[in-house]
Amino acid sequence: MNKPLEILYEDEYLVAINKPHGLLVHQSSIARNADEFAVQLLRDQIGQRVYPAHRLDRKTSGVLLFALDKATNQSLTQQFTDKTITKKYWAIVRGFAPDELTIDYALRKDNGVLQDAVTKIKTVQRAEIDLPFGKHSTSRYSLVEAEPITGRMHQIRKHMAHILYPIIGDRPHGCNKQNKLWLEKFGMKTMLLHAHSLTFTHPKSLEEITLSAQPSEIFKEVTRLLNIEL
Repeated sequence: MNKPLEILYEDEYLVAINKPHGLLVHQSSIARNADEFAVQLLRDQIGQRVYPAHRLDRKTSGVLLFALDKATNQSLTQQFTDKTITKKYWAIVRGFAPDELTIDYALRKDNGVLQDAVTKIKTVQRAEIDLPFGKHSTSRYSLVEAEPITGRMHQIRKHMAHILYPIIGDRPHGCNKQNKLWLEKFGMKTMLLHAHSLTFTHPKSLEEITLSAQPSEIFKEVTRLLNIEL
């Protein structure tokens, strides 16, 4: 990366960044072609070791929290385990999504094990644009706020696909026809999922902290195209 990571918060115990789309949190066997990782970039940028307190998909942008020592990391990890941390995401999805819905749908791991998975969603705004698609003369979309209660791999992506409101730009869980439409009409390859806020208890001061991150320029561009206000 040419420019430094955007730091949202920093003190002697914690640091949080706005992770860009396409950046892996750390080295992974499923993405051997990558040579840059948030852990190493942030370590080099601030000059000290960092411990990721949670994960974001490579294709997901937004708030990513790190501890600066093992004790703080353990405390944050426990908060995630206890589900006392609130994570909220923005997603642009196909169709007019429900006003509010709790998706309680178990997801299967790669090894076949079924895990319970719960996501709350709320539609923030809907949009209809003059973009013919299939039998329809227009295309409908929604800006959805998603709050995962559990933390399963690709949970929001899989849950939105399960209820038939897939996230635009999501591969492989999204709608291939919609993804092709957005690529051909707008040159858009980015998945429109952004971790916009994270609320947690500071391990040392015990105060409640809410961090928020602005979405990428591509995400903002799409909202302008859809006449959606963030």
